[in-house]
Formats: sequence, structure tokens, C-alpha cells
Amino acid sequence: MLAVAGFVVWWRVRAPNPGRYGLRRIAFTVHSRLLHQDLGEVAVVPESGGAGRPLLVFLHGRGGSPASLMSNQLFSALRSLGPKAPDLVAVDGGEASYYHDRRDGPWGTYVVREAIPEAIRLLHADSHRVAIGGTSMGGFGAFDIARLWPHRFCAAGGNSPAIFLSGAQSAAGAFDDAEDFARHDLLAVARTDPHVYGRIPLWVDTGTTDFFRQADTTFARLLKAGGERVRFHVWPGGHAAAHWDGHFPEYVRFFARALARC
Repeated sequence: MLAVAGFVVWWRVRAPNPGRYGLRRIAFTVHSRLLHQDLGEVAVVPESGGAGRPLLVFLHGRGGSPASLMSNQLFSALRSLGPKAPDLVAVDGGEASYYHDRRDGPWGTYVVREAIPEAIRLLHADSHRVAIGGTSMGGFGAFDIARLWPHRFCAAGGNSPAIFLSGAQSAAGAFDDAEDFARHDLLAVARTDPHVYGRIPLWVDTGTTDFFRQADTTFARLLKAGGERVRFHVWPGGHAAAHWDGHFPEYVRFFARALARC
């Protein structure tokens, strides 16, 4: 793991092995007409799984990839759920798309209209039971997508979601310009419409030394004050894979329960 300009670039010394946990890894390509490129996705499903499972959509962080979300901690968490484990698909968001429609392409629309339908088709998952979550950039993307496509998801969540206090404080390249930031300002949305997520279960976690802690905390509190169903945690640690991997059991369990009740 390498910190670069306040963000995290992932690599793993040893490739995680889903087979040890009774899981199967499936790599597939989405030929995106919206983005005019091929994007590689990674799914993880129980080896004994069948059709009709719910689907958990996972979005990676800046500088990461679908493979960067794969870890033995994630696989162990999925195995611990037994028959209640959802199918999981990690979606490619490029280097720094922040998973929103922007000048270089409709990244948010691609997730909803291309990546998710292709995963459902390939895995024979239940199209009516879909949840979305992500890490850092992907956590921002999960919340942005869930608000723009209401009633599409059973739950939404973010591990240290990359929510910025203002456009001036946003990372270089996260948004095209001030107008683009304003269209996707999650704090402004939460202040204006704290019911924006329609009371689906929401998850926000952050670290004690995470540089997104203040914005993530404000976001969670605004939504809670408006009556949204938010699970919020501040755990020891910073903006790093060790923090996120260590809490996969709680995170995955949250989504599995939400999907079961959806």
C-alpha cells in the first residue's frame, strides 16, 4: 500500500485466494457503449451458489481497480454469512472518475445501466435485490449513484467515503470544475434534502485519523437528523486498506441483512 498525495494506491504482496473460502472469482468485461471502452469487472460468488442471490456492488478507490478490493478478509467475511452471502461484483471506475457523469463520460450511468445489468445477467442474480457500496472514491460514488437512482438499491454504504467539505478542498481531478462539484455535492444534498435516500439502510465509517473524517461525520449526522437509517462508525485508523479490510465482517453483514429484508 502506498500513500500518494493524500490517497492510497493498492497492491497486495500475495494474491488473495477465494477458493480457500469456498468462493469463485469471475473476471468479465463490460463493452461500454456509454464510455466507448472496455472495462474489466470482477465478481465473487459462492462455489455452491445458484441463481437468484442478491447482488452487492462494490466500487473501488482512486488509483485502485476491481482487483484491489479483493482480500482474504473480504472472502472470509462472505464465507461467514453461509447461504445468506450475496453475490459480489467489483466495478471498474477508472483512475479517478469518482463514479459520476462528467466531461470524460457518464461513469455513474455506466454503473447503473451497463455494469450492474451485465453482472446480473452473468451471475443470474436477483435484479430486485441490489445494494451498492464502496471505498474512498467508491464510497462517494455509491452515495452519489444511490441518490440519483432512487428506489434502485436496497442499501448504500461507504468505507471512508471521499466526501469533500467544499469544492476548493476537493482533490485535483475529482471534479471537472466548480459546477460539476456543485451537481455532486453530497453535503449540500444532505442539508437540502435529508430524506434523499428514501430511508434505505445506509452505512458510513471513517477512521480516527482519516482526512475525510469531518466531512463523513457531518454527512452522517445530517442524514440521521433528517430521519435516515444510518449506521455510523469511527474506528481507530486512517485512510488505508488495513482499516477497511479489518472491518469487512461488520460491513458485509450490514449489506446481507439489508438485502435479506429488501
